[in-house]
Amino acid sequence: MKENIDNIKHKIETKSDSKIITYLTFKLKNELFAINVSKVQTILEVKPITRVPNSPNYMRGVINLRGNVLPVIDMRTKFGMPVVEFTQETCIIVLNVKIEDETVPLGILVDTVDEVLEIKESEVEASPTIGTKYKMDFIQGMYQKNEGFVMLLNIDMIFNNEDIILNNEIVASSIGEDVDNESL
Repeated sequence: MKENIDNIKHKIETKSDSKIITYLTFKLKNELFAINVSKVQTILEVKPITRVPNSPNYMRGVINLRGNVLPVIDMRTKFGMPVVEFTQETCIIVLNVKIEDETVPLGILVDTVDEVLEIKESEVEASPTIGTKYKMDFIQGMYQKNEGFVMLLNIDMIFNNEDIILNNEIVASSIGEDVDNESL
C-alpha cells in the first residue's frame, strides 16, 4: 500500500506540469472517480480521526496535518453510499478546494487510490443528463476506461460554500473545545 501511494505521489509530482489533463483516480465501492491532480496536495494512509460533535454525517472528523487541523469528509456518505469499515487500502486524499476566492485544504476519505491517468481533452465525454445518482454539477465529464467509465469530478462544486463554512466553524469550535490531541 505504501509503495503504491509513493508511486502515485511521484506520478502526480512529475506529470502535473504536462499539457495533458492528469487525473488521480480513486474508488468508492465499485465505482471509479477522478480528480484533477492540480487539486491534490498529498495522499495519506488513514490515521486516527477525531470526531467533532454536531458535525454533518458526511464529516468524519478532523486530523492533524503538519500542525494544522484538517477536516476529513467521507466521500461514501457525501455520495449516499453505505459506510464501511476501513481497510489497508482506505486513504485520505488531501485537496486544495477553491471556494470563491479562497483555497481551503480538505481531506477526503476514499476506499482506495487507483492510478494516475493522462487524458486528452478530446477523450472526455459529456456527463449524462439523466440516469445518474450524483448531482450533475459534481461531474465534469466521463472517460471511458476498458468496459466502464471514470467519473471526472468537479471537486470545487462538490463542496459548496455552506459545506466549507460549516466545516470551518466546526474546526474552529473543535480548537476552542477540549479536543483529544492524542487522536490528532
